[in-house]
Amino acid sequence: MAIIVRLDELLADRGMTLTELSQRVGITLANLSVLKSGRARAVRFSTLAAVCDALQCQPGDLLAYDATVPDREDDDA
Repeated sequence: MAIIVRLDELLADRGMTLTELSQRVGITLANLSVLKSGRARAVRFSTLAAVCDALQCQPGDLLAYDATVPDREDDDA
């Protein structure tokens, strides 16, 4: 089971780059890259709210749960 981050799709739909999003929300490009790649272990509600505000979306548009996708931790075992 895994949380899927749909940041790439939302950025593409809005014609926005990750750098532009970083500037709009005040989050480093490195931290957004970690989130985008699905490697983030946790996300603050304030970060989620800022990203959703900048992208004019709901958290459910950004994140999805898929029980059929193995966790990254499972890949290491």
